[in-house]
Amino acid sequence: MTTRKTEENHIRNLTRISGGTSYGVTIPISYIRKLKWRAKQKLEVRLLQDRIIIRDWKSE
Repeated sequence: MTTRKTEENHIRNLTRISGGTSYGVTIPISYIRKLKWRAKQKLEVRLLQDRIIIRDWKSE
């Protein structure tokens, strides 16, 4: 895999997961480290007009 230029770091591809009912987007490791997220962590995903919001899931 080639390294992206710094100014292109925010550009990602939308990938179809096997079966075609789900899609995935890779998130830069620097973002994951800054947010202190871990593998298999529960995340909340919301659609807000033309944006997708992903944040840590908090039990209520």
